[in-house]
Amino acid sequence: MKDAKFLPQLARSKGVPIRHGRLTHRGPFAAVSFSLLLGFGVLLVSGGAIAAVAVWDLASSVKPGVHLNHAGQGDVSDVSAIEGGVNLLLTGTDTRTGQGAAYSSQADLAGSSGTGNNDVTLLLHISQDHQNVSVISFPRDLMIAVPDCPLPAGGTAAASSRVMLNTTLARGGLPCVVLSIEKLTGVQIPFAAQISFEGVAAMSDAVGGVDVCVATPINDLYTNPPLHLAAGQHTIVGEEALSFLRSRHGVGDGSDLGRISNQQVFMAALARKVEGGGVLANPITLLSLAKAAMSNMVMSDTLTNPTTLVQIALALKDTNLTKMVFLQYPTVSDPQDSNRVVPQPTGATMLNAALVGDKPIQLSGLPGRGAVVAAPADPSPAATGSATPTPATTPTPTTAPAATADAILPSTVTGQTAAEQTCSKGS
Repeated sequence: MKDAKFLPQLARSKGVPIRHGRLTHRGPFAAVSFSLLLGFGVLLVSGGAIAAVAVWDLASSVKPGVHLNHAGQGDVSDVSAIEGGVNLLLTGTDTRTGQGAAYSSQADLAGSSGTGNNDVTLLLHISQDHQNVSVISFPRDLMIAVPDCPLPAGGTAAASSRVMLNTTLARGGLPCVVLSIEKLTGVQIPFAAQISFEGVAAMSDAVGGVDVCVATPINDLYTNPPLHLAAGQHTIVGEEALSFLRSRHGVGDGSDLGRISNQQVFMAALARKVEGGGVLANPITLLSLAKAAMSNMVMSDTLTNPTTLVQIALALKDTNLTKMVFLQYPTVSDPQDSNRVVPQPTGATMLNAALVGDKPIQLSGLPGRGAVVAAPADPSPAATGSATPTPATTPTPTTAPAATADAILPSTVTGQTAAEQTCSKGS
């Protein structure tokens, strides 16, 4: 661990947050899959002869795809950035089935086995012009209306007006999660993928670990393995990274909402590493990352062609970190159950409209319950008084200011950009 000189200013919204979902059930995290989209295909394409070998090698790792009840995207053989925007759903299943000896006890298997629950649900939205990226985290305890869901073995799971989001994977598989988020947001989602415990650990190994900042100590005995991180900077990898991403009792207020913001700290740090930490310059790292993902993920049939993954990755190649926004879907406490949440009407309506209208998203609030903004590493001259301030002037505009089309979400919507330095907050 490095020293703790980059600890955060504990800027928080006023008031005591309501806790949600303080259950002993524990979930994983699928957001490491985002690294696949950030970098996996970029160097495979630019690497010339390496590309052909890599794509064929990756093809052998792909599992059979899941049909999402949408029209396919057509035959894709052109290795260039995908045309137009992208909506891709990522889920993390908490199943213990087939996850190794660490999760093979009767208690573990009784907690979740088989398909499992989608305890992490993320929507990746890439804008039509590839200049903006939004990653929306949907709380596991979110109560929503779900449509009819075709079952893999035949038949249909009937629609319902009130279902907890994290039950939709077990309800009707990956297609049911997609249909439910489509109904909630109004966007069509042609791509989807599902990852389990082993996949998360393998992918964090492939990138050589992720550097995260911890504001106050994190201790969680409920993760497997238990998590103990002192305040300061840490490079986390493998099983420790998995425990960090799964931790709920150890961060924020112990709720799933606190865990989401802790995961956003990791995602932003991962994006910065992929963009500027040498990952894109190392074809071996990229190939390891891609193979780890494709060997441990169940994908929609629209993603089983490795060329499609390359095309999506290329769409992210030139996106500025300030234009990558990670946010939690706007929620409020469920009036019927304080351990659940429901969509917050104003924020949810604004976000849904921005996604459907392909508008860039701006946040006006702070990170969520499990994260804080990091203090600046070096004070500015103006802050220390070491320089004479320049008098402010008002320039005379030569043209009228351009009207912004950005969707500025209310301050109640929590999140951060990939460029923002944040730290995880222990409970």
